[in-house]
Amino acid sequence: MTGGPVVVGAAWVFGDDINTDVMAPGLYFKSSMAEMARHCLEAVNPEFASSVKPGDIVVAGRNFGIGSAREQAAMAFQYLGVGAILAQSFGRIFYRNSINFGIPTLVFNEVESIEAGDSLMVDAASGAVTNRTRGVEGQAAPLSGHLLTLVRAGGLMPYLHGRLAAGE
Repeated sequence: MTGGPVVVGAAWVFGDDINTDVMAPGLYFKSSMAEMARHCLEAVNPEFASSVKPGDIVVAGRNFGIGSAREQAAMAFQYLGVGAILAQSFGRIFYRNSINFGIPTLVFNEVESIEAGDSLMVDAASGAVTNRTRGVEGQAAPLSGHLLTLVRAGGLMPYLHGRLAAGE
């Protein structure tokens, strides 16, 4: 796998139709991002926020990130250090928010081949997904050039700051 970013981490597996409301519960909107992130996905998996490790990979079915257009959902994943998100399909605004926060977010149709805790390696440039636990290779849709540039920069704001600093 080449071209980066390459992410290696444990899989956290979720089903279909995971809504942004459970990623960033509205009850915590007036709280700090640290507090909101502590409640990320608790309605679906109460262990997620307290147990996810930097670099771990979220794997989901269809419509991951549907619902309201709250950027705090992607921010919570960034705060928790999620290394990548793989899903069969995404809510469009969530997808772009995740990229804007520097999280490699790839469409991957073979999510059924991954079980919770599997060690994965994901290459956002090539779309290669390796399940190191099972010795299985898969192919996600790689990020396009511009989106890959944003992810490599750490997200939209770091990208823009870099361009401004370079006088562009």
